[in-house]
Amino acid sequence: MSRIRVVIADDQPLMRAGFRTVLEATGSIEVVAEAGDGEAAVRAATEQRPDVVLMDIRMPGLDGIEATRRLPRDRVLVLTTFGLDEYIVEALRAGGPAAG
Repeated sequence: MSRIRVVIADDQPLMRAGFRTVLEATGSIEVVAEAGDGEAAVRAATEQRPDVVLMDIRMPGLDGIEATRRLPRDRVLVLTTFGLDEYIVEALRAGGPAAG
């Protein structure tokens, strides 16, 4: 059975480590790369061609919303602890038809 290949993008190393631990414990998910900012996330996703990118919205430099705009829209799950409507709307727009 093939495993789901994932890139984790979050600026906090502890969050990345936690996601990696939880995801890999399933036995059906392989974390193929980690990124601490949007630029690194785009590079990792381009190089690794994962099935899914877990993308934090707020990261230094290129944020998760802009990074999402640069990736295939059906491959990104946006994560955030912020409940601001503007982040949610922008994340949805980043993955909309204009992004492809």
